[in-house]
Amino acid sequence: MNLYLRYFDKETLVDNVEKALDFLQSIPEIGLNADLERDIRDYVSSDVFYPKRYKVRPRIYFIIIKTMAATMFDFKQKKAVQQMPVPNAFDRRGLIATALTRLTEERPGWYEGEMKFKRVVLVPATGKYEYRDTLFVVHCKAMSGQDCYERILDNLRDRVDSRSQFPSAKGKNFRYRYLGMWK
Repeated sequence: MNLYLRYFDKETLVDNVEKALDFLQSIPEIGLNADLERDIRDYVSSDVFYPKRYKVRPRIYFIIIKTMAATMFDFKQKKAVQQMPVPNAFDRRGLIATALTRLTEERPGWYEGEMKFKRVVLVPATGKYEYRDTLFVVHCKAMSGQDCYERILDNLRDRVDSRSQFPSAKGKNFRYRYLGMWK
């Protein structure tokens, strides 16, 4: 494992923490102290692969990135990028199913749609309006999850204050479940 360090236009690729600390010590603005040295050693010895940035002054940082690249050229060409694990969610065709493809997949039948939205309501005590989280659950006939979402919106827009805020179909505040084919 190698370490890539950068501070503005000064950069290096080293193979151990001692060389990284020598590089940082050669830059007077950084002000390497015992606490910073200990933190860098902890980061290098940890299993964390995310880049780490350290504050030098307000809005001024230097970064350290763990990499498998052997040379600076390989690092710049991203030839030693960490591979992300493949998700286990597969649809019936063996392809990775994304939220958008599942949402728009045509599957006519009954759906249970659940939407949590911000509803504008009048507070009688004060005479003012406020937003309240409201959960709306419905069973409807639809062609897809997207169609279910649109049918819920069409229904709610006629029945609630126009200032109410509705979530995106792709967000966490809308869920749907296929219940089965209609008869």
